[in-house]
Amino acid sequence: MQKLGEFKLPPFFNYPPYFTLQPVRETREKQVQLWKDLILDFSRNQKIFVISLEEDFPLFSNPSIERSLSHEAKVVFLSALVTDGRAEWMDKGHKKCLILWMRIQDWADYILRFVRENGLEDGVMTVEDIRSGFETRGTELAGIDRGVLMRALKLLEQKGKAVIFKGSSADDEGVKFSA
Repeated sequence: MQKLGEFKLPPFFNYPPYFTLQPVRETREKQVQLWKDLILDFSRNQKIFVISLEEDFPLFSNPSIERSLSHEAKVVFLSALVTDGRAEWMDKGHKKCLILWMRIQDWADYILRFVRENGLEDGVMTVEDIRSGFETRGTELAGIDRGVLMRALKLLEQKGKAVIFKGSSADDEGVKFSA
């Protein structure tokens, strides 16, 4: 099985037709689903939150079979993730895509579980501590995209599970979690 770093690539990655948009509807639907799953799995494994269509992305080409996705295919696969609520275009020109390998609600649930499991209820953490602090090392929160984190925290705030404190700079923002 071929690998990309430590990530194991699925068998279809070595099948040249999967790098070309398939004309038959049933085949294309299967192709799109395989690519959606691969993009989400790889992004989660590598902690990738943004895919830019203007930069090389390792999944979009396979040098061993001399195949690359066309721009159209990339847009089709990312747009399918957007339709599923698993990604969002970050610009009107559809050049950058935010990958939500966990939906915002799932991130909010994960944060709440993390807070409870680590006895941090009624505690205060800075946003940067959540993203890169000692407590979050080795968890899904380590390196989380700041925008995704803030959206999840705002969701928790709306539910009365957290209060976000504004500091003098973005680095000073804090969160108090309630029990």
